[in-house]
Amino acid sequence: MNDDPRATSRLAWARTALHDPATELERASMDAGFRSYWRSSGTPSRIVMDSPPGKEDVRPWLRLRELLEGGGVRVPRVLAQDADAGFLLLEDLGRDTYLHIIGAENADALFDAAVTQLLRLQAIAPPADLPAYDEALLARELHLFDEWFLGRHLGMALDADDRAVLDQACRLLIDAALAQPRVLVHRDFMPRNLMPAGDGPAVLDFQDAVIGPIAYDALSLFKDAFLSWPEGRVGVWLDRYHARAAGVGLPVPPLTRFRRDADWIGVQRHLKVIGIFARLHHRDGKPKYLADVPRFFGYLDAVLPKYPEFAPLADLIERKVKPAMAAIA
Repeated sequence: MNDDPRATSRLAWARTALHDPATELERASMDAGFRSYWRSSGTPSRIVMDSPPGKEDVRPWLRLRELLEGGGVRVPRVLAQDADAGFLLLEDLGRDTYLHIIGAENADALFDAAVTQLLRLQAIAPPADLPAYDEALLARELHLFDEWFLGRHLGMALDADDRAVLDQACRLLIDAALAQPRVLVHRDFMPRNLMPAGDGPAVLDFQDAVIGPIAYDALSLFKDAFLSWPEGRVGVWLDRYHARAAGVGLPVPPLTRFRRDADWIGVQRHLKVIGIFARLHHRDGKPKYLADVPRFFGYLDAVLPKYPEFAPLADLIERKVKPAMAAIA
C-alpha cells in the first residue's frame, strides 16, 4: 500500500484519464526541477507528467507548448490535463533521448534535424509578456558561479582583486549578450531535451523560454552539458547552423561576429551551469551533476585563450579555482 499522497493522487488521476482502472505507473524520468515523468502500463503506453502545485506550475509549460506547436515545432502531444492538480497525460515518445542515441557516426544527421526544429522555434514571434534575457537575469545567472561553486562548493574566499576580475568578465559577457539580435530562446536546447520522432525530434523542457540572444540555443546544442565534441566539429556545426539561419531570414550577424557571439554566450552559459550543478548538489541533494563540471571547465579552456579580454578570468581559474578543485577531489 502506497502511503505517499502524491503518488496515490497521480495513479488515481492516470487511471481516470486512461479509462483503465488497472493501469500502473513506473518511473520514466525526472529532471533537475520538481517535475517527474511516469510511464503507464498497457498498450499504447502513455506518459504522466507530474508537476506538484506550489513547486512547479505546469501552466507555463502548457502555454509554451501551444506557442511552439503553432510555429511548427514538434512538441509532445497532450492527451489529457488537470493544470490545477499538476497532472498531464502525454504521448509516449520512447525511452531514449538524443543523448542516448547520438554518436560520432550519426551526429551530423541528428543535429541537422535538431537545427530544423530550432530554426522554427527562433522564427516564432515571442509574446510581449515573455521574460527577457535582460541584464538582471544574465547577472543573476553568472553569480551562481561565484556564489554556489566558488563560495559554497569550493569554500573560496574572494579578495578584492578576484572580485574585480569576475565583475569585469560579467560586464563583458552581459554587454555582449545584450548586443546580440533577439529571438525566442529555449534556454536548454540540448540532446537530453530532444526526443527522436519521425516528424521531429520532439523538443522538451521549454517552459523557461525567454527573449534573448540568437546564438544561445545553437551553442547549447553543440556544447552540451553531458556530452562533448571536438572543437573542430563544433565549429562546422555552428557554421552550418549560421548558413541555414541566414537562409531562412533569421537575424544572424555576419559569420565572424556570430562565432564570437557564440563563444561569449557560451562562457556565460558554462559559468552559469557550473553554479547550477553546485546548487543542485548542495541545496537540492542531487550530487550526480557535479561529475560533469570538468566538462565545462574544458569548454572554458578552449575559448578563453582566444580572447585577450578574458585573460584575467583565465588566470584566476588557473591560479585559484583549479587548485581548489584539486584539493577537494
